[in-house]
Amino acid sequence: MNSTFDYRKETNYLTILWVAITSVLASGFIGATTNLINGFVSPTYFRNVMGWDFEGIWAASIAQGIFEGLLYGIVFTLVFVATIGFVTKGQSTFSFGFRHLLRVVGFVYLCWVIGGLIAMGLATLSPDFYKRTFINVPEDFRKMIGYAWVGGSIWGAMFGGLFGIGLGAFGVWSNWRSIEK
Repeated sequence: MNSTFDYRKETNYLTILWVAITSVLASGFIGATTNLINGFVSPTYFRNVMGWDFEGIWAASIAQGIFEGLLYGIVFTLVFVATIGFVTKGQSTFSFGFRHLLRVVGFVYLCWVIGGLIAMGLATLSPDFYKRTFINVPEDFRKMIGYAWVGGSIWGAMFGGLFGIGLGAFGVWSNWRSIEK
């Protein structure tokens, strides 16, 4: 009796459920880790943009990152797992879905960094423009640069997640096509 299992011959929607759970949790993790850094770099950003006026802004920024990460993650996950289910006809392994999820997570972190660097560059290049364009930017140059990092990195991560949906779907489709051949 042959004990090898050809996963492409069995429909396994439970695997897709596990990928979905992992995807939502990964999104919360992204929110936590990015705001762990952002809240340290510029609590002023959260104070000014979120209107927070209390002790513990750093911890609150992490909680906010988890919350928003989970919300965005639910939307991303719906598209991501629907793509996996449709493209693979429910025959995906967890490792297949997880590999593609890790690529998207890496892309979001990359966009987070790029967004922060672009905003810092803009604030450095033209501080007056930056202060007039964005909300409650601090006058102090060092605080302004930290503020710029946080705002830019958040936008970068959001765009990274948005573009990551398309890249993830394309990656699943193209990789599955190569497996089926």
